[in-house]
Order: sequence, then C-alpha cells, then structure tokens
Amino acid sequence: MKRVFILFVAMVAMMTALGQNDQKARELLEQTSKKMQSYQSLSANFNFTMENKNMGINELNSGSLLLKGKKYLVKLPDLGMEVYCDGKSVWNHMKSANQVMVSNVGDDSQGVIDPSAIFNVYQEGYQYKFVADKTENGKVISYVDLIPQDKNAEFNKITVGIDKAKLMVQSLVTHGKDGNQYGIMVKDFKTDQVIDDKTFVFDKAKFPDVEEIDFR
Repeated sequence: MKRVFILFVAMVAMMTALGQNDQKARELLEQTSKKMQSYQSLSANFNFTMENKNMGINELNSGSLLLKGKKYLVKLPDLGMEVYCDGKSVWNHMKSANQVMVSNVGDDSQGVIDPSAIFNVYQEGYQYKFVADKTENGKVISYVDLIPQDKNAEFNKITVGIDKAKLMVQSLVTHGKDGNQYGIMVKDFKTDQVIDDKTFVFDKAKFPDVEEIDFR
C-alpha cells in the first residue's frame, strides 16, 4: 500500500490552523499507536477494497489477521492467499497456483505489505493533518491524513480512521498516484489472545506438493 501529497498553505492564519491540526493529529496517532502496541496479540477481521473510478474498478475482499509482535498471519480467502511471517521470514502462499514464495522480512521480493503497519500509525517520514471527527454507527471516528515527505512516494496520502473513544484503528485508505485507492476496514478486534508461535510459520508438511520458491 502507498501514500500522500503535501498541502502547502500561504496565509499565516491558515498555517496557524494547520499547525494546530498537525499537533492534534500527532497526539492522536501517538496515543493510538501506544495503545495498540501495548497488546500482546491482536486478531482482526477486515474488508480489503481496491477502487479506481477512472477504470471502473471496485473490488471488495474479506480477510483476517493474527498479529503478535513482529509475527503475523494474513488470510485472504477470496484471493486464495495466505501470508505467514515469523519475524524473520515471510511465506506468501498462493493456493490457486499451488506455490509458496519465501523471502526475508523487508525484502522487496516478498510482495506484500507488513500488516502491522495499520497498527503502527505513528511513523517518521510523514506530515500529519487532522481532517475531521465524524459520527458513524454510533461511534466518533477521527480522520487523519498522513502525507509522505518523500515526493517520489507512489501514493499521495494515507487516511487513517480512529475510534476516538477506544483509540483503535478502524480504517486505513491509501490514495495512489495511479488513481488506485486501497482500503482496509476493520470489522472486529480481539486482543491479548494466546497464540502459539508455530501459527506464524508455513507448514510445508500440510502442502507436500506445493512448489517452493526461496528468495532468501
């Protein structure tokens, strides 16, 4: 997923307002990240969307996530994909192709985005802009734009929606420069569950005929 154009304001009054919004956004992101990183583990069900209005694309897929520190398991059944990470290696299992690609964490070849990023919303390399508080389904959701300082970033911005009362990320939308808009909408959360570390390792014994491509 990708990130955002920097909004410049010329007038002193507007710059003052932006500064206040930036501080409000920064504090909200700090508090949310601190809260979410305090959990020993997280599990979530979510919807993943991809939209491009110019090309008439509007896709919706469901998925689930288990997260424990740097370890994670993402399941995207609609896409026939499962991604395992034990904190060191990443296994991208594509069931339809009967293939699993293995890489080191952080390698471009892994072809996936670390899903823990949605829970680590306060990061360096961004400018923050508070957008608005909106009441949705009885909840007050605070929206913040994360604007990349790198002008060569492949996206214009990330819009994060945060449950103001619970300090939990509800949504994350990436606005790509190519017109693609990627969204993750969290449906439900569970925290501090006991999860065996073996859960985050791809078990080839369960898929003896799978083709393994190792990039490590």
